[in-house]
Amino acid sequence: MNTAALPYDFQVDVEQSDIDFMGHVNNASYLKWVQAAVIAHWQHIAPVEAVAQHLWVALKHEITYRRPTFLDDEVVATVLLEKVQGARAFYETVIKRGGEVLAEVKSSWCCLDATTLRPARLATDVIDRFFVAKSDGS
Repeated sequence: MNTAALPYDFQVDVEQSDIDFMGHVNNASYLKWVQAAVIAHWQHIAPVEAVAQHLWVALKHEITYRRPTFLDDEVVATVLLEKVQGARAFYETVIKRGGEVLAEVKSSWCCLDATTLRPARLATDVIDRFFVAKSDGS
């Protein structure tokens, strides 16, 4: 048996302030969306006490832009936690309009203790909530 990440869909609200001089979403808005999506994923799946005890800071984002995004688009960011190593978490977020991929984002994050603001490892039972067991034959 191995595990697969549980996908989390985050509805993105494209706002007028996201639109740049070219009439489409500014690159910086994608980072804002990824940050909101990853934090919402954490808050949705982690136990309440773990959410209260931990904070997340982004360490790195690598964005591949596929298509422009516009003001009236219905956009969803699908978040997958790829792996956790120590206090670091590695995510993939795919931003789509319907079946069209608009952007793909690989990001790494550091988990912090909310009190000390020092890097903190998550308990295995917390990490396990983000994955589902699957048989090797699937």
